[in-house]
Amino acid sequence: MAAPRAGVASNPGRTPAAHLPAMDAARARFRRCPNLAGMVETRPGVQREVVSFVRRSARMNPSQEKAWNEHADWVVRVPARHTSTSVAPDTRIDWPAVFGRQAPLVVEIGGGTGDVIASVAAAHPERNHLAFEVFEPAVASTLSKCARAGVDNVRVVVANAVDALGTLIDDHALAELWTFFPDPWPKKRHHKRRLVSRPFADLVAAKLAGDGVWRLATDSDDYALAMRAVLDDHPLLVNRYDGWAPRWEDRPRSRYEAKGIAAGRRIHDLCYGIREGGRR
Repeated sequence: MAAPRAGVASNPGRTPAAHLPAMDAARARFRRCPNLAGMVETRPGVQREVVSFVRRSARMNPSQEKAWNEHADWVVRVPARHTSTSVAPDTRIDWPAVFGRQAPLVVEIGGGTGDVIASVAAAHPERNHLAFEVFEPAVASTLSKCARAGVDNVRVVVANAVDALGTLIDDHALAELWTFFPDPWPKKRHHKRRLVSRPFADLVAAKLAGDGVWRLATDSDDYALAMRAVLDDHPLLVNRYDGWAPRWEDRPRSRYEAKGIAAGRRIHDLCYGIREGGRR
């Protein structure tokens, strides 16, 4: 009988021992979060629906672990529907209670390591800022940057944008939505994975307040034109600039954006609101 290959478990039904410390750490982070009271941890399911993201390793470095442990109360845990980043459809969150006040609500989708939300939240303490992000180490980095910026008006939900926005946010409740540099999925066969689509635009149009704005940015020429095609044609949305928007002055240049500029890519900004008289 041949010996098992190096690095391959002899029993495929069991988790390799080398992976157990990381799994134990992830479970410990889950249990330490104060928002888990009354909830039961569930095993993440297999992601089967088409989504706009790819999950990466959840392993954190020591500084990320420290930030997660010290600011776990800024992470709002929600029950999952079936996968680890989904949201159970009957979930309801009292956001004024979570933030401890009533204030305009701003949501960022896929904010990465928090370059934008930490900076803008510091500049606008009068607003409540909420990030939806699926990558836990990025969430930990966001917590660290918010702490260094001295802000306490940021909360994070580890969940995919479509589930979180559709389930956790009331209609007409958003002052602003930010979708900065979503994955462009450049291959044609992957375009179905792009976040900005007509169904997602319908969802955003339902969630924006009457004077709310949807800010977008991408460094993909093809995706930028596709965004314009979808959003300019939407019956409830109107382009605030009748074309490309100027760069939003409040948005700091993230490392991702800087890499795009260094590579010679053009940054395209867009800004949409609710069309006057569009809602009946």
